[in-house]
Amino acid sequence: MKRINYSSGAVWEDLVGYSRAVQVGPLLEVTGTVAVDDEGNLVGKDDPFEQTKFILEKISKVLQQAGFGMKDVIRTRMFVTDISKWEDYGKAHALFFKTIKPATSMIEVSGLIEPEMMIEIEATAYKIG
Repeated sequence: MKRINYSSGAVWEDLVGYSRAVQVGPLLEVTGTVAVDDEGNLVGKDDPFEQTKFILEKISKVLQQAGFGMKDVIRTRMFVTDISKWEDYGKAHALFFKTIKPATSMIEVSGLIEPEMMIEIEATAYKIG
């Protein structure tokens, strides 16, 4: 099977050595994604719902670039800095996945790369047919 790396062009990709997403056959893995726009600005400061929503919109874009859709997502992993805000993260997640219902995890972590970042999300997609 052929491997395809998808890049966002972020400077961190070369510094750290990773891709925005990697596809092997019908499987697509989307790297940990935070609420940073194309100019490097945090979206949704102090707002867990808005950060989550923006991240999932970013994930949707790379899925589309690879020929996938949100309906192909089989797993999400949410790394959050404050688990007490689980309902806010969950409401935004449900905007995209209420009927798809991928396997998911929400894990509290001590911090992300920037202190204002409240959530980072990874996604796995599998395209059937």
